[in-house]
Amino acid sequence: MNSGSQNTVIIGGGPAGLSAAIYLARAGLKPLVFAGSPPGGQLMLTTEVENFPGLTSKMGPELVAGMREQAESFGAILLDANVKSLSHDSGLVQVHTEAEGDFASVSTKSLLIATGAKALWLGLPNEARLRGRGVSACATCDGFFFRNKTIAVVGGGDTAVEEALHLTKYASKVLLIHRRDVLRASKIMQSRIASNPKIELLLNTQIVDILGEQKVTGLRVQTSDGTQSKEIPLEGVFIAIGHKPDTELGQDLLDLDAKGYIMTNGRLAEHVLQNIDSTYSKRIQDIKGSRYFSSHTNITGIFAAGDCVDSVYRQAATAAGMGVAASLDIERYLEQ
Repeated sequence: MNSGSQNTVIIGGGPAGLSAAIYLARAGLKPLVFAGSPPGGQLMLTTEVENFPGLTSKMGPELVAGMREQAESFGAILLDANVKSLSHDSGLVQVHTEAEGDFASVSTKSLLIATGAKALWLGLPNEARLRGRGVSACATCDGFFFRNKTIAVVGGGDTAVEEALHLTKYASKVLLIHRRDVLRASKIMQSRIASNPKIELLLNTQIVDILGEQKVTGLRVQTSDGTQSKEIPLEGVFIAIGHKPDTELGQDLLDLDAKGYIMTNGRLAEHVLQNIDSTYSKRIQDIKGSRYFSSHTNITGIFAAGDCVDSVYRQAATAAGMGVAASLDIERYLEQ
């Protein structure tokens, strides 16, 4: 059963999707939001949020609930259902979902993909249980809570080194743990940690488990060859082994970069300015002469925002801002 054509549909119930829903609903466009099941994105796994503008402190799920209520108060329709697939035909986007009845298949003039990204985890026995209680994947979000404490960062690339350096602003000691005998990070980043007295490098070391009942109290580690093991007392663990954008839904339609992030026009412009490659030269020619929408993708009427686009900042506030920008792009697109 088809619910007819919508002005706009949003896929994603995190800060990007809900911020866009608030703006589009206030504009009278009655956006239909497929918030996912379970809804809310990574904020639902976050305990305390202190760095969202206007909020001194808020639990992640409370922040999501407030944004949902605000969007609905302006007329947005929120469904806690997942989208199975997308197709594009005659200028309309077909959204095929797990919802029942009228919303099982929906046609829309514009679509915003705000599906976010997921941090990659180690898969340790106590890792999930202690998330938000000493285990984190975001130094910018949670570093403040570890003032004058001993913590660890797990990973060997530039991201892990950047996280370790950032955390030295708060922690008394930062252990950078990597399972190989050399870091993958660039030489300049390695030189920065070598000159920082707060950082201790542990190479050829694997984490076996995270210790603690109500909060993190330490790590159990072993050498990569498994011959030696020990326990390290500390109060926080930051996993920095990468993120995976939730973009499988659009992989057959949309231009994605090598890591799977959506290539919006804004990101395309960055590629051109940096002379990264000429893969998108035809798309650049297509954009010329038409109105430029930063959040638009390579498919007419499909926009993207939030962590499924942003591989750099990955903050709730930046995702919300991208959602707002995308909503304004969509509003102007529909006016055309």
